[in-house]
Amino acid sequence: MAVGVEPAVLSEADLMRELTSLYDTRMDALRHASDQALAEHTRRSAELEAEYIRRHPDREIQPGRLREGARARG
Repeated sequence: MAVGVEPAVLSEADLMRELTSLYDTRMDALRHASDQALAEHTRRSAELEAEYIRRHPDREIQPGRLREGARARG
């Protein structure tokens, strides 16, 4: 059962607002939500993140977030 507006039709501002809201509520969902609610939270997060990546395929990647950067820190 899909809930929420289809990510592809969200404006950029609405997409960012939705992602921010999900990130703000993630720990609470992890700690206190039912299994079904947590699964829905995870599904919606993945759906919105996939839309963000689709819109921003050339987003800036920080070198420290790459495998080589992580090895350099270690």
